[in-house]
Amino acid sequence: MIISRQKDKVELLEHLEGKQKLFLVGCAACATACKAGGEEELFQMQDWLAAHQREVTGSVVIQEACHIMRVARDLRQHRAAVQEADALLVLTCGAGVQSLSANTEKRVIGALDSLFLGNVRRLGHYEEKCSLCGDCILNETAGICPVTNCAKSLLNGPCGGMEDGRCEADRERECAWQMIYERLTRQGRKGVFARVVPNKDWGRRHQPGRHKV
Repeated sequence: MIISRQKDKVELLEHLEGKQKLFLVGCAACATACKAGGEEELFQMQDWLAAHQREVTGSVVIQEACHIMRVARDLRQHRAAVQEADALLVLTCGAGVQSLSANTEKRVIGALDSLFLGNVRRLGHYEEKCSLCGDCILNETAGICPVTNCAKSLLNGPCGGMEDGRCEADRERECAWQMIYERLTRQGRKGVFARVVPNKDWGRRHQPGRHKV
């Protein structure tokens, strides 16, 4: 899930300068789960815009705003309201903003900041677990990613600052490598400790990424 949050309203007003009529777009997937860009947030945004003398020409919550063809379809269904607007105010992650930009000549203004790819701990609580590095070693690290969970992204065990199983960057946080070692020990495996891991091959992190299945 892409974790996002709404931009600071002062910053958002700067981007809205000169734009009086706006068409709102939300996302029914990640942004809704994060309570950043679902139906409720679109209603709240509409009230906020009205308080700042802006008019909303219409709105849509797209099932998955990162789905380029679905975005194109939904915009066609709201063509008149989109055409009337000076700009589209988009409450989605960065991928959604770019899907919208690819499907309209109108100015597209992102209302959210995309934070990270996150796992759900419980409703409203998210944790970053994967950095999308393209060179995954989870099979050797007992399902714990050191690239993401280690403050230094170390690949060959803990740093010298680890103390009592705690990270030197944040003593409230468990050392990722201590967790990896303990889990591998419980599983009776050596895992990544059986070899020296070479430097991360960041060339496998294709940008811009494309993948066909």
